[in-house]
Amino acid sequence: MKTVYEWKSGIAEEAQNYISLKRQTGMKFEIQERYLRHFDTFYYRNGFEGSTLTKEIVNDFIYDPNERPVTHHNKEVLMRDFAIYLADRGHHAYVAKVKTKLPRCKFIPQILTDDETCRMFKAIDNYPQTQRSYRNVVDPVLFRFLYGTGVRISEALNLVLNDVNIGSGIATIRAAKNMKDRLIPMADSLTKRINIFMNGFHRYSDSKMWLFPSCHNGIMGQMDKSTAYNHFRDYLLMADIPHTAVGPRIHSLRHGFAVKCLKKWVLDENDITVLLPYLSAYMGHSDFRATQYYLRLTSDLYPTIVQRVEAEFGYVIPEGGIIYDES
Repeated sequence: MKTVYEWKSGIAEEAQNYISLKRQTGMKFEIQERYLRHFDTFYYRNGFEGSTLTKEIVNDFIYDPNERPVTHHNKEVLMRDFAIYLADRGHHAYVAKVKTKLPRCKFIPQILTDDETCRMFKAIDNYPQTQRSYRNVVDPVLFRFLYGTGVRISEALNLVLNDVNIGSGIATIRAAKNMKDRLIPMADSLTKRINIFMNGFHRYSDSKMWLFPSCHNGIMGQMDKSTAYNHFRDYLLMADIPHTAVGPRIHSLRHGFAVKCLKKWVLDENDITVLLPYLSAYMGHSDFRATQYYLRLTSDLYPTIVQRVEAEFGYVIPEGGIIYDES
């Protein structure tokens, strides 16, 4: 049973009100709440009283020498915004500065080649029949859905039958990473595959049943991300695709989708300045940082088009790099 945190410091009420306010705006605010709980405990254990944020309190909390720079950065952002909230309500609050510099992420994901993709789907389609498992029926559709839409694995596994409109060929991703719903159009071939899957495997399922379920002790339930990942590793092994520290991962299918879109647009001489916001919205990015990452990734993987990408988007990708935080 999940333990309920007991707020204890003099700043607890304001912290809880702040969390509630953020949630009302549609934010999940889960990581931020965890930091504020840590701050509540820190505030209480160090004997601070009232609801005042001094520079000493804030800096001692933010700059824990045992924590990584990315944690310092996240705390700076949170405590700055929380201080502004408190100050607006008449409290004395030191507004922290966001000064921790984070290096540009150098991780380059491994994207499957066309040949590797064909081998992977051949492995999925020909996986040995398993007992007390739905993988032989579910996985061929699940991984085609991931490959053909570029959605996150968590978004795919959270879909229920009612989220898929076969008539329009659109799937609705609800309350995803940034607490926003978005519509995902599917290719005709994928829509037909989903339709056959729903009319066959799901012919007796309730509309609230998970689209891509797993079998738990003989009962149909939601598939866990770790289960999907373990299956993915099996298919890579069968397809003779090496797996290293950099992948491929299931998320590589999402990376590949975005990169192929950008590559096609560039080679077709489309106006990327018009199309880029659509890709950002489609992928469910809260801002352009993750989309910028795909611009760099495209130019890294396809050097023949790097000059055009950089010429058209030098102003979009600022010097100094970005913080890539995609999942």
